[in-house]
Amino acid sequence: MSKLLLNLRHVGDDEYHDVCTLLDQHRIAWYRTEPSPWGISNGGLWIREDDDHARARELMGTYQAQRSVRMRAEREQALQDGSAETFGSLLRRRPGFVVLVLLGMGVAAALVLLPFMLLRG
Repeated sequence: MSKLLLNLRHVGDDEYHDVCTLLDQHRIAWYRTEPSPWGISNGGLWIREDDDHARARELMGTYQAQRSVRMRAEREQALQDGSAETFGSLLRRRPGFVVLVLLGMGVAAALVLLPFMLLRG
């Protein structure tokens, strides 16, 4: 019976390809399920053989630890050289978008708090 190794929600193409390559290099049979058209599932990478699942999880843990270190270093470098996306850079680049998002957040917060304000009064 197949076992899920990686839910593809919020997984970028680079990470997906890295994991597929890693599994192929270690001769672990896998397959991919696609996301549902209605957004119910996000797709995933599955290990075909139960016996390979523990080894695949170990490889995945090592990969994710290495990726975490690399991504943090890249983010730190981007912050140092000024190329990282920050609130300030987004505000300068897309001020209308930022204002609309902040207004939307304010409206949502007001709607959530409105019943409590009505109960007080």
